[in-house]
Order: sequence, then structure tokens, then C-alpha cells
Amino acid sequence: MRRLRDAARLAALGVRSRPGRAALSALGVTVGVAAIVAVVGISDSSRADLIAQLDRLGTNLLTVTPGRSPSDEPVHLPDTAPAMIRRITPVQRASSIAQLDASVRRNAHVSVADTGAISVVAAQPDLLSAVGGSIDRGRFLDSSIDGFPTVVLGSDAATQLGIAVTDGRAQLVLDGQFFVVVGVLRPLALAPELDRSAFIGFPEAATLSDGPVPPTTVYVRTDPDNVPAVQAVLASTANPAHPTQVSVARPSDALAARAAADSTLTALFVGLGAVSLVVGGMGIANVMVIAVLERRGEIGLRRALGARRGDIATQFVAESLVLAVAGGAAGLCVGTLVTAAWSRYRHWPTSLSLVALAGGMIAAAVMGTLAGFYPALRAARLAPAEALRSPT
Repeated sequence: MRRLRDAARLAALGVRSRPGRAALSALGVTVGVAAIVAVVGISDSSRADLIAQLDRLGTNLLTVTPGRSPSDEPVHLPDTAPAMIRRITPVQRASSIAQLDASVRRNAHVSVADTGAISVVAAQPDLLSAVGGSIDRGRFLDSSIDGFPTVVLGSDAATQLGIAVTDGRAQLVLDGQFFVVVGVLRPLALAPELDRSAFIGFPEAATLSDGPVPPTTVYVRTDPDNVPAVQAVLASTANPAHPTQVSVARPSDALAARAAADSTLTALFVGLGAVSLVVGGMGIANVMVIAVLERRGEIGLRRALGARRGDIATQFVAESLVLAVAGGAAGLCVGTLVTAAWSRYRHWPTSLSLVALAGGMIAAAVMGTLAGFYPALRAARLAPAEALRSPT
């Protein structure tokens, strides 16, 4: 223990005697550790926000859409599909929409090409509860306005059309007919495809289409403990005659896939941080080699006073380790600050992995130890007489 304390004191003294060089040599390690901690921390914070979002929205939403026929001909869901799905015991609610072949314009003087990306969708009043959506301004479709030319806009559709308020004066032209905008939705996390839609009631859709419109998508909320079981029977329930022509999806799986993609990018950036750490270690090794050349007289004097080769080697390894640990500690602080600042900017919960913090320090310590081996061996091999004769 005494030898270790002596080595630590000598190492600290050697680092303090050249503060500028020590700071520059530790900077590479600081950058590498900060990069690793910040990348892992930001990724963990993003994932924590995603998990919190999924917890709020729920992972029990399923979508039922037409699949493909063996001959690649267009297929449709039966009109009875929503009612049949509601009969499944664990299903809590099922709401359908129908995509319409209709155009949307801000007024009669605007070209259809300017708003061609906005789709017209017939929706049931309980759609929002099924997809976990909410109203930003105004109201959603309900039975009190059935039969009236009213429309609700998705968030992106409202932005594109320039609809800022819903006070009963904003109007749109749908296939030549005027509709009053009664509401605007907030972005739908689990159904982003609906953000660029204009929603009308099924009665109005039948008027525009000159007849009833079949459902194109059914959004199903089920008991969270029975999602796999419900998912397995949805196709045969929605279309008993042709279950293979029904596609069933789980929107939360797409969000989980996004998290997996983020993990891949995180691994890439962690690799870049590791490269920076290696470069920092090489910088420390270079500085320690120069220190050995400059301190030949000191090494010779210590050897002449009785220091062994192992003592000299331990001194320089300890100095290298002190530089690396100091750089690693600074890197942890910088990485933590970057993570906290970015999480606050993005309104994410700040999540710092203890594994990343401990791993960064351990990596810095290992890198510093390895970087000090060659300079330490070189210093230990110096003969006392030769070192004392050195002009340096």
C-alpha cells in the first residue's frame, strides 16, 4: 500500500509539473469518453421518451386493412368487418375509416394540385378513442353534426391548408361542395398516416360517393393481455370468406423498430467515440515517451539512490493512468452535460446509463495503462550511469 501511495504521489507531481502538456494529452481521452457517454445517454433518453410515449398511448392498438389477392386484384374489407370485430370478447373498441376518391381545396380558386397530398377520409365518431388521438382546436365528428357538411383536419392537413382557427368561418371545398371546418387534431403518434387527412362523417361520404362506402381500415383496441390472441383471429373475423386477403398490423411495432434503428446508430457513434479514445491514448503514450527523454537525469538519480526498475516503470505507468483518469473524469462531466442539455431541448426525460458511465471510466483507465507500458519499459531499461551522463 505504501508503495502504491508513493507511486500515486510521484505520478501526481509529474503531471502537475507540466500542466499544459498534461491538459492537452488528456484532451483526447476527454473527447472520446464524452462522445461515448453523450451518445449512449442521448440514445437512452430518446428510448425512455419513446417508452413513456408508448405507455401513454398503449401498445394494444391493431390495424386491419385489405391485403392482396393471389391475382393481385384490388380487395376490400367487407362492410360487416367492424361489427364482426367488435364481437371478439377482448376487443375494447373498433373504429373504421374509409378512404375516399375526393379532392380538397382551400377555396374554389386554388388548384387541386396544391393540396393533392391531403386525403379525404370518412370516419366514425369514436376514431380518436381508438387511435389515442386528441383535439387541438374545435371538436371531432359526432352524431349531433351527422348530415351536415362539416370536416375535421389532421395536424399536417391543417398546416398545409393554412387553417389556424375553427370558429365556424373556415371552409373547404371537397369535390365542389363547401364544408365547414369544425376541428383540428393533434399529431397522431400511432397513426401518423392520418395527419394529412380531412375527416368527414360516413353520411357525408355516402353523399359525395353517391352510395355507401366500404371500410378501408379498422382500428382495434384490445385488452393489453390478449393482444397476440386477438391479432391471431382478426383476419378470419374481419373476412371469414378470405382471411388471407386481410392484413393485420400493430403500429407500436413500427415505433419499436425505430428504437432498434436508433440502437444501430448508437453503436456506430460509440465506435467513433472509441476511436477518439484510442487516439487520445496514443497522445498520452507520445507525451510519456517525450517525458522519459526529458527526465533521463531524474531517472538516473532515482536509480542511483536505490530505486529499482519496477519502481521506475510503476511511476510512468501511474502518470499515464492519472492523465487518462483525469481526462475520463472530464469526459464524463462533459458527456453528462451534453446529454442533459439535449434532453431538455427535446423535452425528453434525462436517462444516463450507469454502464456507460462506468464503462467510460474503465475504458479510459485501461487505455491509460496500456499507453504507459512502452514509455515505462523504456524508462526502466535506462542504466543509472548512462542516465546521469545524459545532457537532459
